[in-house]
Amino acid sequence: MTAILELENISKQFPGVKALNDVRFESRAGEVHALLGENGAGKSTLIKVISGVHKPDTGTMKIEGMPVHFDNPRQAQLQGIATIYQELSLYPELTVAENIFMGHGMRRRMGPFSVLDWKAMNEKSLELLTSLNIHDLDPHRKVGALTVGNRQRVEIAKALSLNARVLIMDEPTAALTEADVVRLFEIVRLLKQRGVSIIYISHRLQEVFDLADRVTVLRDGHYVDTKPVSETSEDDLIRMMVGRTINDLFPKLPSEVTHEVLEVRDLCCKPLTKNVTMTVRAGEIVGLAGLVGSGRSELAQVVFGITPAESGQVLIEGKPVQIKSPAQAMELGVAYVPEDRGTQGLVRQMKIRENVSMAVLSTLMKGIFVDNNAENDLADKTIKQLSIRAYSREQVVNKLSGGNQQKVVVGKWLASKPKLLIMDEPTRGVDVGAKAEIHRLISELAQQGLGILMISSELPEILGMSDRILVMREGEIMAEYSRAEATQENIAAAMMSDAVRNMNNQRKLSESSKV
Repeated sequence: MTAILELENISKQFPGVKALNDVRFESRAGEVHALLGENGAGKSTLIKVISGVHKPDTGTMKIEGMPVHFDNPRQAQLQGIATIYQELSLYPELTVAENIFMGHGMRRRMGPFSVLDWKAMNEKSLELLTSLNIHDLDPHRKVGALTVGNRQRVEIAKALSLNARVLIMDEPTAALTEADVVRLFEIVRLLKQRGVSIIYISHRLQEVFDLADRVTVLRDGHYVDTKPVSETSEDDLIRMMVGRTINDLFPKLPSEVTHEVLEVRDLCCKPLTKNVTMTVRAGEIVGLAGLVGSGRSELAQVVFGITPAESGQVLIEGKPVQIKSPAQAMELGVAYVPEDRGTQGLVRQMKIRENVSMAVLSTLMKGIFVDNNAENDLADKTIKQLSIRAYSREQVVNKLSGGNQQKVVVGKWLASKPKLLIMDEPTRGVDVGAKAEIHRLISELAQQGLGILMISSELPEILGMSDRILVMREGEIMAEYSRAEATQENIAAAMMSDAVRNMNNQRKLSESSKV
C-alpha cells in the first residue's frame, strides 16, 4: 500500500515538557493505523502536529512524498487531513447540512455576486450520507436533536466533504452505544475500502484487533514500535505502552469478607429493575455484568435513591431502610461513582479541593462559613491517599487526565466514609496504566472493609477484580458465579441466553433439595 502520510524525527516541546521526541509515523492508503499510548504519551500532540494545530520544533512531514508545513488547521484540511476529536466540534443550533459545509459552503452566482447555494448543499449532504450507507439522517435536521452516534456520522460526512485522504479519529467510541459502535465500524471499513487512510486512537484494545491493520505505540513522548496487528497481542501492546504485563492490570488483593452491608429483596423499579435480589458484603467486590440496557446502572440508581424503588426491600447492614433520595443514601453509608464522571461526578471547571469537599461540605462548616483549613486538609489527604497526579489541590479538575479525574470522583465519595461504594464503569475512558491504578485502589478499599458493587462492560475487568459476579439481562439477575466458576464464556452466555438462567435456577433448586 502507498504511504499517504509520513513523519520523521518529529519533536515538540512545551514549557517544562518535551511532548514528542524524535517520533516517526506512517499512514498508508486503505489502512487503519492504530495509535496507542497512555495519557501523556504524546498521542494528542502528534495528531495536532499532523492536523496543523501545532508546529513541530524539528522533523519532517510528507504527504505522498512531498514535504509539507502547516501553519494552521485550514492548511492541513486543504491537503486532505481531517480530524474527528472526542469532543465533537459541531454547532447544535445549525442543521446537518450547515454543519457539514461550515467554512466551505457551496456557492452560486447571482448577478455580480455569489450567494450560498442551500439547495446544492442539502443535496450534496444527502449524497455524502448515502455514500456512507446512512439513510436515516435528514440534512435539514438540527444537530442538537441528534444522538451522539448520529452527530459523529455528521462529522465523518463533513470530513468527506473536504475530500479527506487522511481521517484521524480520536477515541471515537468513547460515548457511543454498542449499536452505534457497530455502525461506526461499518463506516470505517467502508472508508478503508475506498482508499482513505485512517489513524485510529482508542484505549479499548479490542477495537484495535477488530479494526486496525497496523499499530504504533508511543510512551512518554517517544516512539516505541510499529507492528502489524496480526503479529502482536494484547499483552504485547500493554507491555509496550506501560512496561507491565496484562497480569499487572488486575492487582486483586486478599480481603476478609464479613457481614452483609447491602441486601436487596425483590427490588422493582420498572422497566429496567425487576424483582432483583442480591447482596454485597463488607470486604467483597461484587461485579455486575450485562449488556447496555440490561438494567445495571438503573439498579445502582435505585439503591442510591436517584430513582426510588416501586416495591421490594433494601437492607443496610441488616436493617430495612427506604432510600428515597441520594441524601438519604449518603446518610446510610452508600456512595455512588456514576458512569459519566464529566457531567454527573465532577464540576470540571472547579478545583480538586472544591470537588473533593462537595459531598461533605456541611461537615466542614464553621457557622455559615467553610472551614478552609479542614477543606485543605481533606483535599491534601485525598491527593496523597489516591496518588492523584496534580501540582496542588488548587488545580482545576478539567486539566487532569481521565484517570486522575476518576480518582477525584472516588475521593469525593470516600470523604463521606461510606460502607458501600457503587462504581459504575470505573475505568471507562482511561488508559491502561490508569486502569491498573484504579483497580489497585478498588482492591485496597475492599481490603479496608468496604463493600463494593462494580458495574463494568469489560469482561476482563469483571473477571479480574470480582469476588463474585452477577449477570443482568432485561432488568433481572440472570446468573451468579463465584470467582472460581466465572469464565468469559459463561458470563457472555448469561448476558444473552435465557437457557443459562433456567440452568442456574435448576441448580439452586437441586442444592436446596439436598439441604
